[in-house]
Amino acid sequence: MAGHHPERYAFAEPMMLEKIDKLFACGIGDLVDLPQIVVVGDQSSGKSSVLEGLIKKPFPRDSGLCTRFTTHIVFRRAIQEQILVSIMPDRYASPEHSSRLKEWGRAVPDLDPNTFRQIMEEAHLEMGLSGNGDETERKPTFSSDVLRLEISGPDQEHLSIIDVPGIFKSTTKGLTTKADIGLVRNMVTGYMKNPRSIMLAVVPANVDVATQEILELAAEFDVHGDRTLGVLTKPDLVDTGAESGVAALSEGKARRMKLGWHISRNPGQKELQDNIDRNVLEADFFRSCVPWSSVDKDKVGVDSLRLRLKEVHSSLVKTEFPRVKIEIKSRLDACRERLAELGPERNNPAEQMAYLTRISTRFQRLVVLALNATHGADDVFETDHRLRIAPAIMSRMKTFSEEMAKYGHTYAFTAQDNDAAGDSEIEQPAKLFEIRKEDYLDELVNILHLQGSLQYPKRGYIRDWILQIFQNNRGFELGTFNASLLATCMKRQSSKWTDVGMGFVSDVIIMVHNYVETALASICNDPTVCNSLMDKLSDELIKRYQRAITNIQFLLDVEKSDTPLTLNHYFNENLQKSRQGHFTINIEKHAFHNGSHGRVVRLEHATQTTRSMSNEDYVMQDIHDILQSYYKVSRKTFVDSVCKQAVLHHLLQCEESPLALFSPIFVSQLSMTELEELAGEAPALKRSRSQLTKEMTSLLAAMKILARA
Repeated sequence: MAGHHPERYAFAEPMMLEKIDKLFACGIGDLVDLPQIVVVGDQSSGKSSVLEGLIKKPFPRDSGLCTRFTTHIVFRRAIQEQILVSIMPDRYASPEHSSRLKEWGRAVPDLDPNTFRQIMEEAHLEMGLSGNGDETERKPTFSSDVLRLEISGPDQEHLSIIDVPGIFKSTTKGLTTKADIGLVRNMVTGYMKNPRSIMLAVVPANVDVATQEILELAAEFDVHGDRTLGVLTKPDLVDTGAESGVAALSEGKARRMKLGWHISRNPGQKELQDNIDRNVLEADFFRSCVPWSSVDKDKVGVDSLRLRLKEVHSSLVKTEFPRVKIEIKSRLDACRERLAELGPERNNPAEQMAYLTRISTRFQRLVVLALNATHGADDVFETDHRLRIAPAIMSRMKTFSEEMAKYGHTYAFTAQDNDAAGDSEIEQPAKLFEIRKEDYLDELVNILHLQGSLQYPKRGYIRDWILQIFQNNRGFELGTFNASLLATCMKRQSSKWTDVGMGFVSDVIIMVHNYVETALASICNDPTVCNSLMDKLSDELIKRYQRAITNIQFLLDVEKSDTPLTLNHYFNENLQKSRQGHFTINIEKHAFHNGSHGRVVRLEHATQTTRSMSNEDYVMQDIHDILQSYYKVSRKTFVDSVCKQAVLHHLLQCEESPLALFSPIFVSQLSMTELEELAGEAPALKRSRSQLTKEMTSLLAAMKILARA
């Protein structure tokens, strides 16, 4: 590339380049895509020779030592010469393996062939890789750990290159397996997928480019060819007559890539043995050999390739550095949020009790807010309607009261009951209503009242029914009736109260149980703990639900007693209204308009109704009126008692209510064994916490690197 000088790129954005390298060193590349140059190629493509030329260091050439793991080579300018070697463990390595690798590493005086060989052998040993098939225990051939070489000095220019193992399709007996083929492919593609990576794709010029798998992969991950730089090797081995096709490829005429193509003439085995200078070899070849001598000088030779890589790397880092900072910050925030969701560690009884105490305190706060319908005080009430328990239960109370008023009696007291039209004595088709409104919960099925359908009150039959009861229970009373008759009528008339009342209380129990489950899930982010808590609470919750059921059973027993009783003055008022109503209805039949006096009735007509009634009719009417008045007062009292006692007191507000069960007091009474069972961290959670903590450490280190001037 004519006119380019090393000085132009030697310190291009040096602070950014330095920080990117430090981010790699602290392992942040496993979490955030970092700008990088990755050297990729099939086995025997000449990749290692190109890399040797770029770093000006000879790679060990026996036993495939350089091709079994990724090598990250970093060059930086510094006052003193220094070469540091270390190993970056794979992010999924065990803590023991990771700790051992981090302890390995040292400074070396030079990377001469013997030193380089020794470093590679030690790295193989530390990574736990196999040798040449002589191990009794099968060890892996390849590793996802990364060997890191940092080469500093006054003559070095900033450059960072990642070398990955070469892709291969055939196995080597005693060394590689079919599984290794896929493992290496996944390792290589893992680097190629990084959208911030520049792929240096090394391809031998003496084979059909279309057969090179590495170019197929590059096209797959770099669809538009924006981040692939092709390198053609072995031009000296191209068949006579095929040179022009390779030259056309290097000029971008055959396979266009935005970053273009480069040609490198690597030394052969004999030339290496003869210690022929690589630069001299390449200069002679591209100066004297046709058609290579006609290729642009900026596109041939390893020296110009090195300059091109520095330019590309510097431009890449400059473009991506601000995005990397934003991504690291975002990843750190997400990591903190996920750790916060896990809550503090719970490895001992004290931590477990503190954890459950916080949850129970939060739970009781939600109970207070829910019962007071203070929904705006916490956003959690917006997440699930089951948490809004006060309005839901109030609505169910209203339905219970309305159903008791409309349908709770067996016989309609008047023909107009239940919106009936007229006073027809013809039996109407039976209408039904369901006593339960909430869906069943399997865990409560043994204590809840079964779903059922009840008929609307029967119209037009109450007088016949009362007459039958009167006749079956009549003694020698004169103009009166047996006192026990009213109790008999009341039991029959209120016989549906059991099903209606039990259905109502069962529905409220379901609402309360759903609230407990939903509230726990909303404040406890660990499903295992949440389920364990519900299992622990379930037996006591059922006992507390049973108290509400026992209470309504008591109220029903009271209402079914043989001694009807009320001190409510509305009973007498209702009774007088009923009696007055009968009198008024009969009188109005004889009323007429008498000028200025308005509607009047003759005296003989006013007394006729009473005189014309038989003793039995009079008693029947009196029983009807007393029953109607007493039923109305009792029904209202029963509805209020059920709502206030069974629901408000036993299910919602008392200290022994289900909502009061899970509290700090409950937690304080748990044994150490129970604490461990309820709040001890599951292995999967411990792994998640450990991984997040590890990520947090790396991300915090990255933020410190980015913050430094």
